[in-house]
Amino acid sequence: MTTALPHRFLTPEDLVEMFELPSVETVYQWRRKRTGPRGFRVGRHLRFDPEDVRAWVDSQLGEAAA
Repeated sequence: MTTALPHRFLTPEDLVEMFELPSVETVYQWRRKRTGPRGFRVGRHLRFDPEDVRAWVDSQLGEAAA
């Protein structure tokens, strides 16, 4: 990610756009498998803190370098 993250909580659709994922189902699969960024529910809506997304990306980059 070379662009700055928004200053709001992110939706699964935001992650699809940012990471050019095939569909929002990928984000939900990550959540089920506990492999994606940490998310939380607001009612029935899934949201992601931009800082958690950044930390997850950094951890992925660290694993790729190892």
